[in-house]
Amino acid sequence: MAAIDPENFDERDFDEVDHEPDESENGEPDAPLPARRIGTPSVVVDDVHVKYRVFGGRKKSVATETSKVRALFNRSRRHVGAISEVHAVRGVSFVAHHGESIGIVGMNGAGKSTLLRAVAGLMPVSSGDVYVSGTSALLGVNAALIKSLTGERNIMIGGLALGLTKAEVQERYDDIVEFAGLQDFIHLPMKAYSSGMAARLRFAISTAAVPDILMIDEALATGDASFRARSQKRIEQIRERAGTVFLVSHSIRAVRNMCDRAIWLDQGKVVDDGPSGEVMDRYAAELRRRR
Repeated sequence: MAAIDPENFDERDFDEVDHEPDESENGEPDAPLPARRIGTPSVVVDDVHVKYRVFGGRKKSVATETSKVRALFNRSRRHVGAISEVHAVRGVSFVAHHGESIGIVGMNGAGKSTLLRAVAGLMPVSSGDVYVSGTSALLGVNAALIKSLTGERNIMIGGLALGLTKAEVQERYDDIVEFAGLQDFIHLPMKAYSSGMAARLRFAISTAAVPDILMIDEALATGDASFRARSQKRIEQIRERAGTVFLVSHSIRAVRNMCDRAIWLDQGKVVDDGPSGEVMDRYAAELRRRR
């Protein structure tokens, strides 16, 4: 059971749920992904549980006179912060196949991002097993990118982190910049980028290597209609090469349009798993009921 730094890991970063109709900026419905022939299994998740620890999360109790006196004589034995255990994923099982695009949805704290990190091998599972066939990439090489460096330098660093050679990164450089739409900003440090600009760059870098399994966590919610169209086309290219795409998102529209299957999590457990349109209808109805 690993101790996780809460400053770098938070399921509650995204509070908005997209209930907008599936339309682009010109008022036309976004085109759904075409049906693909499903291949052999690429990811097998078998009864996975994930627990982690967070520090300093307990509220302070009201101090009495007796407790204040006792505290004066026990300073050396005080705890720096309380430790709480979070059981984020509870017995999740599913099989993903080559050529599938799978959306993972649920309310804040449902365990979506935790599950994705476990499948990517970035977080150990407490029990159960995860089997992956092929190379995987979690959008978007965050551990490698350095905010104080320019976008240009980060493209090289991110590409090398994905296993590309220096020559391969240089060959893909112009396409990455154009895809991210950062032609006028690529020489600025990443700390000057908006969250949307940084997300577009991470997506462009992560998909430059065309991984067998691409995992996207909330990256597409910040893009405009043009970027969503480019992202959808890139995802389709990965699927054409028999790749598997996972998309964690609060956006009902994004999951409908970019995924052919959806897995709905609630409190770390699978509530529903099936065709994205059907699952998202039931998920949207449950959201309305809870409101």
